[in-house]
Amino acid sequence: MAWLLVEDQVVAAVEVANTRGARRRGLLGRRGIEGAMLLSPARSVHTVGMRFAIDVAHLDSDMRVLTVASMKPGRVGRVVWRARHVLEAEAGSFQRFGISSGVRVEVRS
Repeated sequence: MAWLLVEDQVVAAVEVANTRGARRRGLLGRRGIEGAMLLSPARSVHTVGMRFAIDVAHLDSDMRVLTVASMKPGRVGRVVWRARHVLEAEAGSFQRFGISSGVRVEVRS
C-alpha cells in the first residue's frame, strides 16, 4: 500500500494507476474512494460515467500542485500541459488533506 504525504505528514492511502489499463479504469464504476488515486503519467481527466464528484490536482514532475479543481460527474477536464500526474479524491477531500496550488505532495510505499 502507498501513502500520500503533504508536508511530510501522511494524509491518506493512495492507489497508484501507472499502467494504461489502470489509468483508463481510474475511478469508473466505484461509488467512492477512501483516500486518493494518482494517475501517472496524466495531464487531464474526465468524470463521464462516474457516480460521484471528485477533487482533481494536476502535478508537475516534482509532484508540486499546479491546479486544483472539483469536477461533477459527466464532465471533461482541461488538459494541463505542464502536468505529469493527476491526483484524484472524493470532492472535499483536498481541503482536509491540505492540498492546494503550490503544495508539494509525496507518495511513499
